[in-house]
Amino acid sequence: MTDDVAKPQRSLLTEGPKAVIARLPLFGRAMLTANHGGATHERIGAIEAVAFEDGAAILSGANHDARIDLGVVVRAVADRTGKMKDRALPRVEFQTANGETAFSVIALDGLAPFEEALAPFADGEPLPEKEKPAPAPAAELQDADPGRAPFDAAHAAGGDVTVALDVPGLSQRWRGAAPEIKPAMGFINVMTADFHLHLRGGAVAGWDREDGSEAVTFAARDGAGAPTGLSVSGPAASFAAS
Repeated sequence: MTDDVAKPQRSLLTEGPKAVIARLPLFGRAMLTANHGGATHERIGAIEAVAFEDGAAILSGANHDARIDLGVVVRAVADRTGKMKDRALPRVEFQTANGETAFSVIALDGLAPFEEALAPFADGEPLPEKEKPAPAPAAELQDADPGRAPFDAAHAAGGDVTVALDVPGLSQRWRGAAPEIKPAMGFINVMTADFHLHLRGGAVAGWDREDGSEAVTFAARDGAGAPTGLSVSGPAASFAAS
């Protein structure tokens, strides 16, 4: 095991994202989390396999389904500051060329497997701890929030759906039976053992429906009419209660 005493709390890794991604299965239980357009999309569990094709990294397994564009994600930052009570939750942030975080992978089993996974890589430039953002206005969730619509319909129908978030550098998906929404703290929460979606109230103004030969897709749009990257899809029967 590597000695983590002198490790910087936050640093730019000297290796590029491809090499780091290849070792993510060593994290054990991991959470890949991405935020965009008022949605936080999280897959939770062991990353069983990593493959590379056509300039992309493919994460797969029972609990993961993601495609990472290695032409967009160009930096990896090790961050050891994360904690929940006394539990260490280190992460690697995968960033674009302008320093924006496309997504993060959190080592849920703590520092030991995190350090083992990153042992071949030197910590490069130490980075300051991230500034805490100014508190956002409290989220408000109305009973008829448009963001609920496809999730409520799929749960009522007992259908299987795919919930996807497509953002620059990452496309991540979850497939399964639609659970009942758990509204809390102004958010629409769709949660299973291996997947969490937290959708801020008011983030979705409506859904654009596209009927395909095998599936119906609902793509979220914001108040300005722009796509948010969030979509829900499945067979038409998955959204039609009998």
